[in-house]
Amino acid sequence: MPSASHTEVFNCSVPEFYKLVTDYSKYPEFLQEVKDCKVVKADGNRKLVEYKVSVIKSFQYQLWMTEQEPNEVTWNFAGGDVFKTSTGSWKLEDQAGKCKAIYNVDATFSLFVPGPIAKTLLNVNLPSMMSAYHKRVKDVYGK
Repeated sequence: MPSASHTEVFNCSVPEFYKLVTDYSKYPEFLQEVKDCKVVKADGNRKLVEYKVSVIKSFQYQLWMTEQEPNEVTWNFAGGDVFKTSTGSWKLEDQAGKCKAIYNVDATFSLFVPGPIAKTLLNVNLPSMMSAYHKRVKDVYGK
């Protein structure tokens, strides 16, 4: 299964970053490829979140997000156009008052995509996504 992992330190606290990560409806405001994002069902600390994304083409998918405040969010694929499976997590740790965020994702595609290309697809957006989160931290918290 193709996977990607990335660790980044953000200039905010763990609870502040957790709040950004779990505010799904705000994703279109700062993640360029996300056109719409909304919670369609909530069940305790689990939320079914629908994403409408445009990367090369437009597609949508749903993930069950399990929130473990303040330091972890995990997800599992619920359905959609492009993926066959998708699991992942944000694990957040305090690092001298800043937030160390460890992002992991594993996915398989519903269409045939050769392994090296699938891995590239998962990794190619990571730098711009992390940059967008840094900008969001600055915009929201002034840090």
